[in-house]
Amino acid sequence: MQKEQFALWKEGEYHYRMAFGFVPNLTALLHEEKEKRPAVIVVPGGGYRIVSPSEGEIVAKAFYEKGYQVFVCTYTTNLLGLAPLKTQPMQDLSRAVRMIRKNAGKFRVRTDRVILCGFSAGAHLCGSLCVHFEDIEDTNAEFAGISNRPDAAVLSYPVITAGNYAHRDSFTALLGEDASEEELDYMSLERHVKKNTPPCFLWQTATDELVPVENSGLMAKALKEQGIPFACHVFSGGKHGLSLANEAWANGEYGIADTMQQTANLVQAVKDGSFFLPEPGRQQVLDSFDYDEEAGKELLKGNIPNKEAAVWPALADVWVNTVLK
Repeated sequence: MQKEQFALWKEGEYHYRMAFGFVPNLTALLHEEKEKRPAVIVVPGGGYRIVSPSEGEIVAKAFYEKGYQVFVCTYTTNLLGLAPLKTQPMQDLSRAVRMIRKNAGKFRVRTDRVILCGFSAGAHLCGSLCVHFEDIEDTNAEFAGISNRPDAAVLSYPVITAGNYAHRDSFTALLGEDASEEELDYMSLERHVKKNTPPCFLWQTATDELVPVENSGLMAKALKEQGIPFACHVFSGGKHGLSLANEAWANGEYGIADTMQQTANLVQAVKDGSFFLPEPGRQQVLDSFDYDEEAGKELLKGNIPNKEAAVWPALADVWVNTVLK
């Protein structure tokens, strides 16, 4: 396996004010053989507050083992809720798709097989690019003529709607407390599915306690109305954030947690005083990210493998190879 990280933005292109030196990036896990393969871009969740390590490398390796070239996208997040993200995460993911297509020879990727795989708010990000890809222009001439339309998307326990079944905290981090009705409508994905929206595979559990299962249903309905190929699997039980739902996930074997770079930079800035945060916020941030091994073990005890939901990667793989013939 060839593993390498690539910055999505060049110097002077990226300006999010709460980045603290972080630049969104792609971590590639590539087969070294010369044949070109389909690509999967894994986009972890985290409520647009963090990029969760439990949905990063562990998922990428599962698709790598199925023969894909795989990339984990670490995009811009808004941990403290102080700087609404607006379209910045979508711009990050759009650039990631274009970068992979531009470097298809180097990455040994088929340009007609670039698939997104997102989780929770990361699935909302993937769905946003699926319905709004035409709106995201790239001012860098290197990428301006390259398509950012995904060929398909896997949306795992997705945040979809800003309406009655919304996961409100995700939209607050994305758009701010005072988001306009127009902004909320734009980010309510089921309202913007069009004939050129890519095929989507959705999965969720009926008992998801954070993102109501109706989110998947609303997206499935919209896709059907537009004649877009889709699959929608609702498993009978399981909590939000199941990731692979297998033993490795339950044991916390997530792989290298390099998805937390922006968060780590923020915590360091609070620690060294270069970013002033008044109490009690300052101590809450420091306490939240002061890792305690025993406490971590206690948290993991709540993770139980879900054999029913754990079949989703196999189902998604079969579906991708069916709709992208």
